[in-house]
Amino acid sequence: MMTVADDEQADDRSAGERRLSLAERLVLCLVREGPAHGQIWPVPRATVYRILQRLELLGLIRATGEQRPNPGGPVRSVYTVTPAGQAAAQAWLSTPVEHSRDVMPELMVKLALLDRAGADSQALVRAQYDQLLPLAAALDDRLSVTTGFEHTLVLWRREAMTATMQFLAEALNESQGPAAAHQAATAPALSGNG
Repeated sequence: MMTVADDEQADDRSAGERRLSLAERLVLCLVREGPAHGQIWPVPRATVYRILQRLELLGLIRATGEQRPNPGGPVRSVYTVTPAGQAAAQAWLSTPVEHSRDVMPELMVKLALLDRAGADSQALVRAQYDQLLPLAAALDDRLSVTTGFEHTLVLWRREAMTATMQFLAEALNESQGPAAAHQAATAPALSGNG
């Protein structure tokens, strides 16, 4: 039987999942790969321990035991992902980033994690391409009506977006062979000339 307090705690956990930082999502996904302790990828140890505590508080992971990897060394807590953590990690890994500025940090982390898991990333790359396509077109439209520094700024953003779209197009076509990948890389990602 769930109490009002339990219901509020579940709401807090759900809200917390939406506010996880990139480092927290990374640690969650790494714990998801298998039981883990505080030595995780290139994230500073103190940060990892704070993240593990937060993820445990949110109910996304749980301590499942302890181990002493080296005789005389420290005892380490071992963590595993909970079903809620599994769902949160899977949802995050399959969701495209909202802005092109997040492609380098966040999308690349997702692609690396999917690769580590041996999972196909094509659905994510396709969703990312589809997510950014209207933004790319809007930048193209804005470029034709701006002047001065605003024009310079929109030009910069459009060129960065063009590079991102070309990367995504090439990533989508990579599985079809080298010729398709080269064609995608050299084809314009945007329809306008600016």
